[in-house]
Amino acid sequence: MGIKVSGSIVTYNNADIISECIRSIMEYTRDLEFTLYVIDNGSTDKTVEIIQNQFEQVKLIRNEENTGFGHGHNKVLEKLCSDYHVVINPDITINQNVILDLCNYLEGHPDIAMITPRILNEDGSEQFLPKYCPTIRYVIISKFGPFRYLRKRYTRETENLQKATDVEFCTGCFFVIRTPLFQELGGFDKRYFMYCEDADLSRRVKEKGRIVFYPEVSVVHKWKRDNTGNIKGITRFLSSLVKYFLRWGVKF
Repeated sequence: MGIKVSGSIVTYNNADIISECIRSIMEYTRDLEFTLYVIDNGSTDKTVEIIQNQFEQVKLIRNEENTGFGHGHNKVLEKLCSDYHVVINPDITINQNVILDLCNYLEGHPDIAMITPRILNEDGSEQFLPKYCPTIRYVIISKFGPFRYLRKRYTRETENLQKATDVEFCTGCFFVIRTPLFQELGGFDKRYFMYCEDADLSRRVKEKGRIVFYPEVSVVHKWKRDNTGNIKGITRFLSSLVKYFLRWGVKF
């Protein structure tokens, strides 16, 4: 009997990108027993209409308000009966059987709890997403000119990772986790509206097993961050960072 895989996407006013995302996911999961959930956080554009009209096979869950990234994904926890679960951003697209490849790797490595692929920009360049646990120098000091080299150290960009490598931090934009473990942990900590919920989950996962960066397959991430361009985004980021440090301790 084949493995069962589920996936979840949390949307909020993503009418411009959600169709491309879902279509690519469904195209490259034909060889899997796959169930996709979309949790809409009260979109006011045509996101819900697009999903309902174009993707009958998707299980749509509608929230009346925007409850945040992690809380949205947690809506599916009690519904899952899969072996592996994929957390997917609405700005992700795939063009290969990446989910099957990642699940097969997990099948062959029972000590690995969570896995993430190489994340690419639309032009094919790599996004070096954080792979060490957040610290003051990595997430704050690294933003200032003379110390930007710390960002490359934080994301392990200078290491030129070309093979499966253990990491501390698994980006929330796309990863695969063992479903029973995801349920055991209660999913994401809903205290984080956005930002740091993936770092927090990674810390809890590492208490149960390995987290691996698997660069032999990749996904495309359009990656529009709002924490650098407006006060609301900055406030959310700093609020989440404080919650993370209060739980796991402040490290320079």
